[in-house]
Amino acid sequence: VQLQAFGGGLVQAGGSLRLSCAASGRTFSMYATGWFRQAPGKEREFVAAINWSGGSTAYADSVKGRFTISRDNAKNTVYLQMNSLKPEDTAVYYCAADPGLRTVVHVKAIEYDYWGQGTLVTVSS
Repeated sequence: VQLQAFGGGLVQAGGSLRLSCAASGRTFSMYATGWFRQAPGKEREFVAAINWSGGSTAYADSVKGRFTISRDNAKNTVYLQMNSLKPEDTAVYYCAADPGLRTVVHVKAIEYDYWGQGTLVTVSS
């Protein structure tokens, strides 16, 4: 499966953005999908994940209540709605896919087999 993340951009603090992760391949609906981010000089960190059906999600504590992950399997797309953005949310955001029809979603990058190219989100203060 090939993934393409888009929707990043420059936004003021308190603003919103919606990222999309578009996937090729008929089996994408059978994959869990996660969003990770990497800020300059920092390690890649988990942001949010959703299982294959959309029935199970997980969020990093730093984004709970502000970000929402969802998916539309008919469109082979996973979304990350980001509200109340903060300057510390500035990073390159990556989507990743984890094969498997599981309820539990993984929060570690090593569990994900396929990665998109990343989209830059910049939040100005």
